Amino acid sequence: MTTPQQTPAPAPKRGIVKQIVSGDSVIIRGLSGAPPPEKQIAFSGVTAPKLARRPGGPNDTSGETKDEPWAWEAREFLRKKLIGEEVLFTSEKPQNSGREYGVIYLGKDINTAENITESLVSEGLVTVRREGVRPTPELSRLWELEDAAKAAGKGKWSSNPSSEHVRDIKWSVDNLRAFVDKSDGKPIKAVIEHVRDGSTVRAFLLPDFYYVTLMIAGIRCNGFKLDDQGRPDPTQKVQYAEEAKYFVEVRLLQREVEVFLYSVNNANNLIGSVVHPKGNIAEILLREGFAKCVDWSLASLPSADIQKLRAAELKAKNEQKRIWKDYQAKAPQISGKEKEFTATVIEVVNGDALQLKLANGEVKKVFLASIRPPREPGKAGPDEDGKLPPRPKGFRPLYDIPWMFEAREYLRKKVIGKKVHVVVDYIQEARDNFPRKECATVTISGKNVAEALVSKGLATVVRYRQDDDQRSSRYDELLKAETKAEKSQLGVHSKKDGAPLRVTEIDGARAKLELASFQRAQRIDGIVEFVASGSRFRIYIPKSNSLCTFLLGGINCPRASRPATGNLPASPGEEYGDEALQFTKERCLQREVSIQVDTHDKAGNFIGWLWVDNLNMSVELVRAGLASVHFSGEKSSYASQLKQAEDGAKSQKLKIWKNYVEEEPKEKVEEERPNVERSANYEEVIVTEITPEGSFFVQKVAEGPKAESLLSKLRQEFEANPPLPGAYTPKRGDICAAQYSVDNEWYRVKVEKIQAGKTQVLYIDYGNRETLSTTRLASLPAAYSNEKPFATEYVMPYVILPKDEEFKAIALKYLREDTSVGKVYLNVEFRTQGAPAAASLHKDTSGSQDIFKGLIAEGLLLVENVKRRQNKLLESYRTAQDEAKKGHLNIWEYGDITEDDAKEFGLGV
Repeated sequence: MTTPQQTPAPAPKRGIVKQIVSGDSVIIRGLSGAPPPEKQIAFSGVTAPKLARRPGGPNDTSGETKDEPWAWEAREFLRKKLIGEEVLFTSEKPQNSGREYGVIYLGKDINTAENITESLVSEGLVTVRREGVRPTPELSRLWELEDAAKAAGKGKWSSNPSSEHVRDIKWSVDNLRAFVDKSDGKPIKAVIEHVRDGSTVRAFLLPDFYYVTLMIAGIRCNGFKLDDQGRPDPTQKVQYAEEAKYFVEVRLLQREVEVFLYSVNNANNLIGSVVHPKGNIAEILLREGFAKCVDWSLASLPSADIQKLRAAELKAKNEQKRIWKDYQAKAPQISGKEKEFTATVIEVVNGDALQLKLANGEVKKVFLASIRPPREPGKAGPDEDGKLPPRPKGFRPLYDIPWMFEAREYLRKKVIGKKVHVVVDYIQEARDNFPRKECATVTISGKNVAEALVSKGLATVVRYRQDDDQRSSRYDELLKAETKAEKSQLGVHSKKDGAPLRVTEIDGARAKLELASFQRAQRIDGIVEFVASGSRFRIYIPKSNSLCTFLLGGINCPRASRPATGNLPASPGEEYGDEALQFTKERCLQREVSIQVDTHDKAGNFIGWLWVDNLNMSVELVRAGLASVHFSGEKSSYASQLKQAEDGAKSQKLKIWKNYVEEEPKEKVEEERPNVERSANYEEVIVTEITPEGSFFVQKVAEGPKAESLLSKLRQEFEANPPLPGAYTPKRGDICAAQYSVDNEWYRVKVEKIQAGKTQVLYIDYGNRETLSTTRLASLPAAYSNEKPFATEYVMPYVILPKDEEFKAIALKYLREDTSVGKVYLNVEFRTQGAPAAASLHKDTSGSQDIFKGLIAEGLLLVENVKRRQNKLLESYRTAQDEAKKGHLNIWEYGDITEDDAKEFGLGV
């Protein structure tokens, strides 16, 4: 290579080293202008090893090249020494050359500054040109230095294999996502090689020399418009794009930094942060107004970094820097108690709004900022007039929209009745048909309830325009939570379509069928969905997925006012009716309660007792002076509690008792009743059959083993000597053997009826009946026919079944259930000639748990109108029936059916 013609060196200039092109070439920028002018200068008299070149585009035929040995070390020597430093330099452009050649001095005084060319030669990183050049004092000095470096074995003159000084560069990564995962969020050393624009750089990741394109996470600077070949078009200026690029180049180009990798975008570029020893470049760009936050990549950052970036952007907005020079806040300013306050949650409205009670008693509705509850699948959008298509009749969003109930339940369990901290983020003014909304971040014990909801896949995050400031103050946390929920395919993000909750409405007809089972269940768990008045509720019963209307029993509660609905005008309430409604609402709405059903009214509304937090609401309303005791309450199990509560309210003249005047007590005279004794001789029995007529068969417990032994021997004999089918001709009244259709085992039976080849038989050891083909009957060996039947039939004493077929079926159902518990205790009450004896059944020998008396009390059995017998049992039955009448239970729903009009209903006795 020929040396350019040497001319007298010009006076040194000052500049700052912007970039190291190679081991013998640098780019220097001037000290004035923004950005200042730049020039590339090659070192005079020396040649450095060439750096590798990455593969070009589709039109580039030069291909990939590798490093020459020591090329990287030479470049790095200059980079570490010169990048960003102020230098002195001399340069000239020889004839027939397109490059400028010169000398660079590190320092401010030319006499004492370091000659970088000489330093390169001394370290053995470049070769001094010797052939075809005219010796000068400067070249002679370089030759001396090179000879000394060779003698010392420095740099490229060392004895180390040259292959050890060639980089293994990876110009591309096969699986970027796996690469990011492998980095595990840990810092990676890197050198920034190129700045494409203010928010996109190319870098070598060290020590493995991965060459990557990195988009800075969380921000976006104005970019350059490209020409047809994909290169920046200098004629198409974008405001602040050039300034942002220059800003980053000055701080990052060829600097050692730390890179944190977070994700990969659709164009297979890495998304991550670049951290210089002086700070995070993204934060600096935002603070200076060169960049904006972008939600899609911001969500990949750690929460602490997100908050810093948002704060930096807000600072630039408030100071109207650069891209924010015309910025004006759109959201109305909120301050003081309206901005931040503490309140108690009294209702969860679907999955995105809360009704709050403030410290001053005011009720306020707030929406959870920046989230949407689950949506109806396939729901069409609004029409040209902005109206949504109508929903089908009876549509209930809470139950019919998949995941809506789960979202509401998650919130309800988390916040109902609890104090929360509220920060109002923005106010969405009323528009179209939508009312004004206060949208807030709500936290409980420091946890954002909206974030928790989104993380479970029970809400989605609203996407905004980049310039829309009306969003949650925790918006980025919401985005991160949604990303996790999407990856885990939770809730609305599940690949399986969610199904609506199938809820059964308990109407008048269904209430009749369910009443007995509800009564027997004693207490039933439920959730109060709506409070219509102080004593009227809508309750969801999770166990059966059903909804019922429930009325508090035992009290009279004033009626609340009603707003106008449909064609019905508004109606005023009774005095203290609205106060009673509010009292009940605050304690019960959306709370988990337990109910005890006593009966139902004609409309199918259940009547009974309700507990919330172990408090009987009937008693609490009476105690607060918002209800009085009904006569049915005086006969209930809670009569003493109700009376005590009412007496207290009266004495304090609370609410409805404000004008109460205490009456003079009257002396009570109790009516004495004869106590007719009855004999009690209890036997342990097992009820084996209940007939459709209400009689029942029992086996004595003591005779059970004997019966099992006899039947076991019978089956063994038939197994050894099987009877010939059809060989036996049955006759009415015969005792024979029959093969039971359920288990195909042999039992003893009595033939009751023969017709058309079919035989009706009674299983004499159990009491059940069945009609069989004659081929399933066989003659009974004499050894088994002499033993008396083990089942004995009895009838209920003084009690008959209702005539109404529906109630008769219910009575038999629960009679069978009550007697299927194992052994019970039987007591014969009286005998009638020519009929089975009448006997009572008890759960123990004390006589206090009479099974028939329990069914009478439930309004399922009738007491005979018997006049000739008066005893304690009959009296207790009549007392139980009187209670059922008063409570209008089951057969007594429409009044006393034993009165004159009883026959009209077909239920007279």
